[in-house]
Amino acid sequence: MLYTRTGDKGSSSLYNGERRAKTDRIFDALGSVDELSSSIGIAHYYCKKAANGLEDRLIEIQCNLQDIGSNIATPRSDSSESKLQKTVFDVGHVDTLEEWIDHLDSQLPPLRNFILPSGGEASIFLHQARSVCRRAERTTIPVVEANDADESVLKYLNRLSDFLFAAARFAAKHDGIEENVYKRAKSGREATVETRAL
Repeated sequence: MLYTRTGDKGSSSLYNGERRAKTDRIFDALGSVDELSSSIGIAHYYCKKAANGLEDRLIEIQCNLQDIGSNIATPRSDSSESKLQKTVFDVGHVDTLEEWIDHLDSQLPPLRNFILPSGGEASIFLHQARSVCRRAERTTIPVVEANDADESVLKYLNRLSDFLFAAARFAAKHDGIEENVYKRAKSGREATVETRAL
């Protein structure tokens, strides 16, 4: 059965068997990471549709987010050594993200303006995933500070938002769709934007 009824009173189990309230910071972080994976799943659909070459990387990221969820669900301060070893998140994944960011950025013009979420379907959903990623990072900070998750998890989420930003710009360039650029309103009443082709 898909339902267990064990969470009907507002608590749920962690990987180490401990039960905590669903309002606990760990479940807040887990929910944000789960939502991030779903957002990337949507972006993946549009990247695959556009054939922009980002789709395999997005799948790998989703798999890493699954591992991050396992890490967060296994409090480092109060779990058995065997469970801790099974859920270590390798900081090497951060290095991979940085390599991907550098590769994408090398193909883009220098950033001279604030970019508004725009640039076509794939780009927009990558920007949305970036926003969700920032929230996932914020909700994970208190978990790491409490020694309930590895610092490598936080580093990965921080770098992932940078990757998603670079990927969004790359997707817009690939699709040949102009991005909207922020421009301060002159009158204070109406905001104006300009478009720029990559």
